[in-house]
Amino acid sequence: MKKETLVFGAGCFWGAQDLIRKVKGVLKTEVGYSGGDLKNPGYREVSTGQTGHAEAVLVEFDSEQLSRAELLDLFFKLHNPTTKDRQGGDMGSQYRSILFVNSEEEREMAHQAILRAQKHWPEPIVTEIEDLKPFYSAEEEHQDYLQKNPHGYTCHYWRE
Repeated sequence: MKKETLVFGAGCFWGAQDLIRKVKGVLKTEVGYSGGDLKNPGYREVSTGQTGHAEAVLVEFDSEQLSRAELLDLFFKLHNPTTKDRQGGDMGSQYRSILFVNSEEEREMAHQAILRAQKHWPEPIVTEIEDLKPFYSAEEEHQDYLQKNPHGYTCHYWRE
């Protein structure tokens, strides 16, 4: 097994986590916040849209079962990457489409994934690519939210 991680923002983290956690090769998921400068933010601060953080999902995966390229392609199928700072009814910079990277190699893979995905979207993809800043775990009530609340809100679904 070869463990790797990917951190992304795709709108509300509840639905994104629920979809991606079920993918073969995904070992663990955690929701949290990344991309801002406030240390140890909580949901209350991030939800204002003023901290610079995005609601994010940290995905630990076995790259011998699921390649980074395959996971990036799935990222573009679980949300709409053409809406700036918005997914469904959720609006604000905390809901932006973003890929966080740790190296130039990961940055290039993200760019390649955007090119592949653009063929499936009639509008331009607005997904941001940024260096990973600290990832802060969200409060326990947000972890695996849709498992705990099966009828809870989500705007995520698999797109072809």
